[in-house]
Amino acid sequence: MLNDIKKDAQTRMAKSVEAFRHDLVKVRTGRASTALVDHIKVNYYGSEMPLSQVATVAVQDARSLTITPWEKQMVGAVEKAILGSDLGLTPNTAGTVIRLNLPALTEERRKELTKVVHSAGEDAKVAIRNIRRDANHQVKELLKDKQITEDEASRSETDIQKITDSAIKDVDEVIKAKETELMSV
Repeated sequence: MLNDIKKDAQTRMAKSVEAFRHDLVKVRTGRASTALVDHIKVNYYGSEMPLSQVATVAVQDARSLTITPWEKQMVGAVEKAILGSDLGLTPNTAGTVIRLNLPALTEERRKELTKVVHSAGEDAKVAIRNIRRDANHQVKELLKDKQITEDEASRSETDIQKITDSAIKDVDEVIKAKETELMSV
């Protein structure tokens, strides 16, 4: 019973860290990556589809992406989706190929992005602490219902804190790695 609570907390915390990693992929570091456009949805005959399901996305070089829609009439819809996204990039179209050129990041923009990374990291830490709170609450409920002893409850809360500390350390490492990536020119 206590082991289930701990495993559940550990699994949920690991998912929070993984979700944080996934969110950071969208933070542009000056190098082109197909992951930059993964979250863009395109209006495909009345329904919203991920860009990767209506076009081929490829890295042309370190600073540009090429997007080739599978149907010629989708070029306009893909351009509109890119312009409406939070990327802040303007697509250049040549026939059926759309190019996205990533400008070099200025020092000021890099510092802004590190603040964004730190803010997202703090959100991930809050999520992890909420998971800890839920797990500790479940342990207290078991103690209240007299299904476990006070010693077991105390030990479990200590174990849950260790799991929490480990997850927060993982978040800090991800932040540090992304910050290093952002600040390198």
